[in-house]
Amino acid sequence: MRYLTVIHKSKYGYDIHVPALPGCHSQGKTQKEALKNIKDAILVYLEMERAELRGAQMKEVEVVLS
Repeated sequence: MRYLTVIHKSKYGYDIHVPALPGCHSQGKTQKEALKNIKDAILVYLEMERAELRGAQMKEVEVVLS
């Protein structure tokens, strides 16, 4: 799978997050390190999601904007 990431340079290095996965973020001293770290963060995020959803009932809802 591919995920869009958003990278911000700060005085400490690079902050990176995945808009499609709320709360999934990481950082690195270099952009390359930040990208490597976010891959690990995505894998952990997805595994936590899978564990949380085991046995859960899911329903789809529709929201209409006026």
